[in-house]
Amino acid sequence: MNVPDQLASSSDVWHPQGVPPHDHDAENGTHKGCRYKDVPAANVAAPLVGATTTRAESVQPLVGANPARTPAWTAKQIGRIKPLIFLLALYPVFRWIALGLNDGLTANPPEFLVRSSGVWALVALCLTLAVTPLRRLIGQPALVRCRRMLGLFAFFYTVLHLLGWAFWERDWSLVSMWHDVLARTFVTVGMLAFIPMLALAFTSTQGWIRRLGRRWQILHRSVYAVAALSVWHFWLIRAGKNNFFEPYVYGVIVAALLLARVAYVVKQRRFKS
Repeated sequence: MNVPDQLASSSDVWHPQGVPPHDHDAENGTHKGCRYKDVPAANVAAPLVGATTTRAESVQPLVGANPARTPAWTAKQIGRIKPLIFLLALYPVFRWIALGLNDGLTANPPEFLVRSSGVWALVALCLTLAVTPLRRLIGQPALVRCRRMLGLFAFFYTVLHLLGWAFWERDWSLVSMWHDVLARTFVTVGMLAFIPMLALAFTSTQGWIRRLGRRWQILHRSVYAVAALSVWHFWLIRAGKNNFFEPYVYGVIVAALLLARVAYVVKQRRFKS
């Protein structure tokens, strides 16, 4: 049996009123026995773009037709682009090195690096939160495989931010760090954001997913609280200079991503009910 015969005999192929492909009037271009009398065969096979499709209409023509939607990406395809995402996520580090080699770290390099690492941590956190809405929007579930990497990069830049503060501002003194946490509100809020992020990074492995089961999902939903606290931390830092533009931008982004999550949950509950 050749390929066209195999396709024509497949049980997955739908024909109008059960009429096989060869049972049509080639001269008039209409299907014999079709419930839509004298409807051109091309119209039966390919519904109008934007029309509501039934199961029958969703089946693609056998030969010479483009798929109605983009094929789903596979885990292997996502794996091919992950090295590129990894390199792009290291851009801030490459930028700091380039600026350091060219005396571009401003007049106060420690302050610049502490602030810059904090901003990039927030950027990576927003990208992590954007993965799920994006994969639902474009219908590519495999994109979820990029989320853990982006989340770990958010943690990486947060750790650099914390270490820079501990080294350049507190000189590794635990007593000084503790006093600073109690004395300055933005440091307190930053620590409140870091503690759950530490738990999220620690439990991001497959082993912890198996151990925690459903509790793992509950724990990792706290990432939205981490994002909100991070924006608040950023806002408090900029309050000293009365410069709120960037905190507002990140606040809007985090709020939009959170609303997208809430809208999806509400839609799912309505569908189930």
